[in-house]
Amino acid sequence: MSVTRSLDELRQADAAAFGGKSSTLGELIAAGIPVPPGFAVSTTAFRAFVAEAGLDGMIAAELGRMAPDDVDSVGAASHAISQAMRFAPVPDAVRDEIGGRYAELGDDVPVAVRSSALGEDSQDATYAGQQETYLWVRGADHVCDAVRDCWVSLYSPPAITYRARLGAADAAMGVAVQLMVDAEVSGVMFTCNPVSGDPSMVAVNASWGLGLAVVGGEVTPDDYLVSKVTKEVVREHVHPKEVEYVPDAAGRGAVRVDVSAERRSVACLGPAAIEALVDVAGRVETYFGSHQDVEWAVARGGELPGSLFVVQSRPVTALPRRGDPPPATSAMALVMSAFGAGEKKRN
Repeated sequence: MSVTRSLDELRQADAAAFGGKSSTLGELIAAGIPVPPGFAVSTTAFRAFVAEAGLDGMIAAELGRMAPDDVDSVGAASHAISQAMRFAPVPDAVRDEIGGRYAELGDDVPVAVRSSALGEDSQDATYAGQQETYLWVRGADHVCDAVRDCWVSLYSPPAITYRARLGAADAAMGVAVQLMVDAEVSGVMFTCNPVSGDPSMVAVNASWGLGLAVVGGEVTPDDYLVSKVTKEVVREHVHPKEVEYVPDAAGRGAVRVDVSAERRSVACLGPAAIEALVDVAGRVETYFGSHQDVEWAVARGGELPGSLFVVQSRPVTALPRRGDPPPATSAMALVMSAFGAGEKKRN
């Protein structure tokens, strides 16, 4: 039984088997949106891992004695389940299939390993930041370990609590594995103004390197508000960006480095990049028929628009209606949520 599939073969109908993130990436590819190639690991692999390790009963027991509103009991259940899963072996058949798919991407190439939970990135719920993503992972064994760590994150305290509040009984995890983009600039964009709900605007946030510095609150990204109709930048805030994350020179993982003095206060997006981003935002929104928040990266040393890649998209939820007062949530909090607080580097 195959437990993996190429991303370009997936559609939304496959979400129940591969999770929301992987199925959305397949739809983006079908729409002609530039997406780094890769493959998806199905929820069947997760269930085989849990069953072969004999963890079904233990997980059910821990969750059964947990009180969802009690932080201590949620933490205890999460810790017990996570420890048991972290030291359980990935089944040989699953490991071999993941290794074969990884080899098809290239020889020891760096990849991002991203959690793709059931129900993730849907119109009704978002699991952004609750499960993990691991960046710049190299080698089949390390990819398998990162896949297992994604599975473990299905039982993080925020994920357990969120599912309990939704009444979601079926917990299963797919995983997306994609070639890494050596990002000169990365960010997130909303195909509307996420604060006011104005559908005529695209809101873009960007910073140097990988998105880890933004997720970790180490930098405040540049932000732009751009008209969909005229492509005019109607608002631009450029912030000092003192650190960035880049590939480790040793070839594995990402490292935090200082941004050179001459780049710190320079806008990291020029007119060509903004035009390419707004074009992609319109295409993604048109394809899905709803406002989206989109994670993107511009590859180092490439030429636009070919160097722009989309790595994730999800519906924008809980937009204010026209005429409503702005929500209390800050624009920066929205950016952090859109990036996903679970993103990590792996050394």
